[in-house]
Amino acid sequence: MTVFEKSRGVGGRMATRRTEHGARFDHGAQYFTVRDERFAAFVQRCEAAGAASRWRGRIASLGQALPAGKAEQPRHVGTPGMNALCGELAGGLDVRLETRCAPPVWVEGERRWRLASDQGQPLGEYEAVVVSAPAPQAAQLLAATPALASAARAVQMRGCWAVMAAFAERLPLDFDGAFVHGSPLSWVARNSSKPGRDTTPGADAWVLHASPEWSDAHIEREPAAAAGQLLAAFGEATGVELPKPEYASAHRWRYALPAEPLPDRCLYDAAKRIGACGDWCGGPRVEGAYLSGLALADKIAASKPIASSQHPTANCQ
Repeated sequence: MTVFEKSRGVGGRMATRRTEHGARFDHGAQYFTVRDERFAAFVQRCEAAGAASRWRGRIASLGQALPAGKAEQPRHVGTPGMNALCGELAGGLDVRLETRCAPPVWVEGERRWRLASDQGQPLGEYEAVVVSAPAPQAAQLLAATPALASAARAVQMRGCWAVMAAFAERLPLDFDGAFVHGSPLSWVARNSSKPGRDTTPGADAWVLHASPEWSDAHIEREPAAAAGQLLAAFGEATGVELPKPEYASAHRWRYALPAEPLPDRCLYDAAKRIGACGDWCGGPRVEGAYLSGLALADKIAASKPIASSQHPTANCQ
């Protein structure tokens, strides 16, 4: 298996940013829940390796009552950041970072996939290809299989503006995470309450997620303007006069979550051994992405090999 990753590290939307001030922010996925026994086994493995832990933060709801039982729902996080789980998965694999793939080319006579970077640099030939990018980007990489590309193109991905804010002192709020209603925000979390986050003692690090509706309507805003408006919304939703943050930054996730995931766990062309997986297949959330990957792996394993084992699998992210 060779993994081609366009970013500087593995993780994608399970991202963690650390600032020069020492604050740490999970500005993508905030936590994950566990329902499926296969995902539970992986999480247990991560916990044993120190890459995951239970988050026992106090959960509230602003602007609307929290449904019964939701506050007590077990929530887990990667440690010391959300991307630790992906680091655990990447262990032992050949991962090529900062490599952006062009659409794979099917070589009919040899029945193999030929990969190159978007700059034309050859990346090798492979027996099978896995695409795990968000649906709109996956559609581009699946150009050689029009049916799969069309299915991926049909999935709408919603945006999300995320604000990272660090304060010199702890804010007077009696919760560590809250769902927000009737606001530009949909979720806020005291990131410094999560296990393994070595924030400066006495300081407070918060992540604010805008709602899909607000994010889509303001997707092209300047980051500083988005941060200012969402920080103001944070103060309004909590009723707290916020001090000036020591650090504040906004990150735009253009493809944050699927509006309506496909009913199938993955896409796969058995004749050409190419497929796609992600949280836009079969169900969102971290667990949904993991199960989608397992589903595609099972399909590839069950397929009849089409080439020599000298040409392994490529994963384009």
